[in-house]
Amino acid sequence: MSQRSGLTRGDRRRNSRIEALRAVIRTDRAVLSIDLGEDKQVAALIDHDCRVLGRRVVRAKAHRLGGLLVWAAEMARRQGFAGVVVACEPTGHRWRSLMGLADAAGMSFVCVQSLRVHVEREADDYTRDKTDHKDAVLIGRLVVRLECYLPERADADWARLRHLGSRRARLVTEATSCQQQIADLIGCSWPAALAAAAKPLESKTWLACLSAVVDAGADLATIAAGGLPAFTTAVRGRLPRFSSNRPYHQIVRDFFAALSDPGGVTVQRPGALERVGLVLADWQAAQARLSDVESRMVGVLDAMGLTALVTSIPGVSAVGAAAILAETGDPSRFASARSVVKHAGLNPAENTSATFRGTTRVSHRGRPRLRVAAWRAVWGALPHNPVLHDRYTHLTTRAADQLTAGQARSACAATLLRWLYAIVIRRQAFDATIASGQARTTRSEALAA
Repeated sequence: MSQRSGLTRGDRRRNSRIEALRAVIRTDRAVLSIDLGEDKQVAALIDHDCRVLGRRVVRAKAHRLGGLLVWAAEMARRQGFAGVVVACEPTGHRWRSLMGLADAAGMSFVCVQSLRVHVEREADDYTRDKTDHKDAVLIGRLVVRLECYLPERADADWARLRHLGSRRARLVTEATSCQQQIADLIGCSWPAALAAAAKPLESKTWLACLSAVVDAGADLATIAAGGLPAFTTAVRGRLPRFSSNRPYHQIVRDFFAALSDPGGVTVQRPGALERVGLVLADWQAAQARLSDVESRMVGVLDAMGLTALVTSIPGVSAVGAAAILAETGDPSRFASARSVVKHAGLNPAENTSATFRGTTRVSHRGRPRLRVAAWRAVWGALPHNPVLHDRYTHLTTRAADQLTAGQARSACAATLLRWLYAIVIRRQAFDATIASGQARTTRSEALAA
């Protein structure tokens, strides 16, 4: 806290953010707020007293709104304004088209969070009334009050990484869904097969055994009558599908013994195993696409010269770091590492008032996929990163304010985001001494180094 003014660091950063917004949303500029839709766009031109100066409804795609901007500029000029600020909610990808048109027209552009519009809608007249015309005015009203933000303007590399990250997230979900379907189907119709390995869906030998069964038409009695040597040969032939060449014979024997097990809903077994074969093929296809996307993401990091830097953190892979950076975008757009943590929703949300001290929880008010990417990276990093492991141990064993395992992992995920921010911004490899707090460095010192 500043001793002279009493301002906190948060106050100074908030003031800087307000100044940056005021430099764009000047009082001599009218606000063109647009409620974006697929084929219908509703716009309102308002002044800084929230008076509506004009309205337009355009039935066209967002990338065809150049005429609307021309109309707004002329209307603003007649009312004595020097320019126009274009504003909208970040709906899908349509707002990017509108931002490009605003840039081409020499107009400023800002976005308003959809949640703010929702809250403003309820506070306006205490009803749940919602219309496009009303929302357009609410967006403009929020912009006039500076309750908006300057959107990310990513370059080609960061934009590509974000798109690849979105595809990877979908493929991870698809692959996980296939795994769960296989486990559920076999658990119902043939549970003995799942007992053949401790972690069957992670065992290449077990998957090869399953593939041999479904390829043979799922007639378990016929396969069992063929004997263990023939079954082992069939399993060997399918191991290359799962990037392996040598079977684990104990799993093969246990799986073969399960062929004669009558447990489960046997009437469902033929149909379930047929479906398992189809899902298994879907899973392998999803994994192949996932591997391709991950290699592309690492290639983007290579092109930006970040791979060696982010992988200098022990326990963090290039793919894990790429998944996180795909969700953050260029870290330089954030004022501090704390801003990245808040963007992920991993910051602590206090609940205090006067002498009351409520429970502090993780806010979860941020980007969910960034939170998930950081959470997954922590699970892989904890066993291999001494600094992160020591922090986790301290948080779960300290005498006061002891955290649960989940809370400590969330704190470690926030720590990992701070490390990545510092490494990418400063272009300095991971230093365990600095990361553990044993040595400190300023941003100017790090850049000079």
